[in-house]
Amino acid sequence: MEVPPLRSWDDFFPGSDRFARPDFKDISKWNNRVVSNLLYYQTNYLVVAAMMISVVGFLSPFNMIIGGVVVVLVFSGFVWGAQNKDIFRRMKKEYPMTFVMMVMLASYLLISMFGGVMVFLFGITFPLLMMFIHASLRLRNLKNKVENKIEGLGLKKTPMGIFLDALEQQEEGLNKFSDYFSKAKE
Repeated sequence: MEVPPLRSWDDFFPGSDRFARPDFKDISKWNNRVVSNLLYYQTNYLVVAAMMISVVGFLSPFNMIIGGVVVVLVFSGFVWGAQNKDIFRRMKKEYPMTFVMMVMLASYLLISMFGGVMVFLFGITFPLLMMFIHASLRLRNLKNKVENKIEGLGLKKTPMGIFLDALEQQEEGLNKFSDYFSKAKE
């Protein structure tokens, strides 16, 4: 496994000329952009998320630890269930976005039992939302496309690639979502 380098701030967050609204009519192209950017900028996303989590953790350390443990356990449980139980395996294959939403909902419900809803929203969900927004809006460059093809061919594995594979959110999984969305529109 290889951790990609930290991309420069100018590459990660350049002027507005490198950002554009995604084409909401072409879901597969939008999904491809998101996955590509998540893989290419994963180290930057990790640093930004760690800073956000640190701030929330500083303000409420006990709730942040509880929230982190709950999310890791729920995620691990769902991935284990998808590997060992047919119903979860089929759901993860056929409805990958639903699977992710179930993990988030189950985490939210468990955390709310401990009274750490604000920690969940600002310490866990907000960094994920910021990553998704950046990955949706950031246009890809040539280096991004080349790096993603190398990972797609299996020549190297990165932490985000392994994470997306565990959730089956790589391009083929996301294309299933876009196919489902296209059928629903018709």
